[in-house]
Amino acid sequence: MRATRLSLVLLFAMLAFAAAPVVRQALAEEAKTDPGLSDVLTDLLHGVEGENATSGPDKRVPFGREEVQLSFAPLVKQTAPAVVNVYASQTAKVTSPFDGDPFFEEFFGRSQPRAQSSLGSGVLVDPTGVVVTNYHVIKDADQVKVATADGREFDSKVLLKDETFDLAVLKITSDKPFPVIAIGDSDALEVGDLLLAIGNPFGVGQTTTSGIVSALARSHIGVSDSSFFIQTDAAINPGNSGGALINMGGQLVGINTAIYSRSGGSIGIGFAIPSNMVRAFADAAKAGLDFFERPYIGAEFEAVTPQIAESLGMEKPTGALVSSVEATGPAAKAGLKPGDVVLQLNGKTVDSIEALDYRMATLSIGTNANFAVLTKGQQAAMDIALERAPEGMRAAELTLHGRSPFSGAKVAELSPRLAQRLGLRTDIKGVTVVDINRDSPAADFGFQPGDIVREVNGTAIDTAATLELAAKTDTRWWRFTVERGGQILRQVLRY
Repeated sequence: MRATRLSLVLLFAMLAFAAAPVVRQALAEEAKTDPGLSDVLTDLLHGVEGENATSGPDKRVPFGREEVQLSFAPLVKQTAPAVVNVYASQTAKVTSPFDGDPFFEEFFGRSQPRAQSSLGSGVLVDPTGVVVTNYHVIKDADQVKVATADGREFDSKVLLKDETFDLAVLKITSDKPFPVIAIGDSDALEVGDLLLAIGNPFGVGQTTTSGIVSALARSHIGVSDSSFFIQTDAAINPGNSGGALINMGGQLVGINTAIYSRSGGSIGIGFAIPSNMVRAFADAAKAGLDFFERPYIGAEFEAVTPQIAESLGMEKPTGALVSSVEATGPAAKAGLKPGDVVLQLNGKTVDSIEALDYRMATLSIGTNANFAVLTKGQQAAMDIALERAPEGMRAAELTLHGRSPFSGAKVAELSPRLAQRLGLRTDIKGVTVVDINRDSPAADFGFQPGDIVREVNGTAIDTAATLELAAKTDTRWWRFTVERGGQILRQVLRY
């Protein structure tokens, strides 16, 4: 009896195996006439029923060899022509121990400048020749050239750049329109979505890699912490910076920016700037702005720590804590107060201060935004006007001269707009370094834009004129205090 049952089981198994190709063929034929029935049968064969059968009408697991063999080639042909190579070059200052000595200069000559170059990628986002790339690709460059996928090469003009967001916009010109990639909505991405990364890794030529969205809203990766990033396992190698991250609709959803690597090569952890940030930045460049202006509401924020969350009766540390409010700013007029916590902005969850910075940066000046706020233990909604940061009563920018460590530095009194331009908190007051002449004592002593000079040789610095006068002091000994990134630096030197 047992042998008979075993024989029957084996017989049915062999019949099922033989019938499998017929079932697949029937499904394929049925899909042509009734796709709905095919999907139902596909779900049944996968062991899934009802509403949980698929994650959506456009997203499902591939079934059958025909689907597995589908190609990204049409998508690459559509988008690759709009991905360009960016070549940046600069002349480096080379010093020689013989410089200034007439005897040795006669035999060895003066030291000659040396050219340095960097290679990256970019994306055409406007048919008139607007190219988006990373700031670090063209940083300090004297000349930037752009090579298109069809082999043409163009000189470019830098329209806008911002180190904080690690973005730059270039402009090239031709008598014919350029191919472009439409900018998509990065907020529509979900973890697991398929992506393509297109760029020029290692300078070997245009290369395409595929992957998925590994994570969203990544921050604190050491590149641009004012934004938050799309994480992908699509291979991003040196030279891919500034290249395109493409979704399956052929839209630009990110600009490839950085990788996490111990060897310098891709290990499957890459980061891209979301396209919504890219769109706002490109629009600012096309509008002719001299720097990327973010909406101003007259409030500053800080992170919500577990201790703060507990003291406010919150279940977990989330949102952005209001640390200060300008008395006459839009936030104060709307009723926002120090100690409040911003939980949502225009219906989007604000998990951290980085998320709030990002959401704010993608909004337009002159509009209103709806803030969901936790205030005094209760949730409230506030409509706050998004304004342009005020200029204040600052004096004109001054370039310091003379024999002092500050010679070659351009300084000015801080206003909210200038603070925003330099990436500083808009509530900080003082005299700041706006720019540095590359071949000047100020550059040699390590001053940087954004440094706030607090004191020079015992004199408190509250205006640019005060600093200019202090810099003209007839002395060889200098003692000064500088605030940089919230830290106080004190220096004593002989010059």
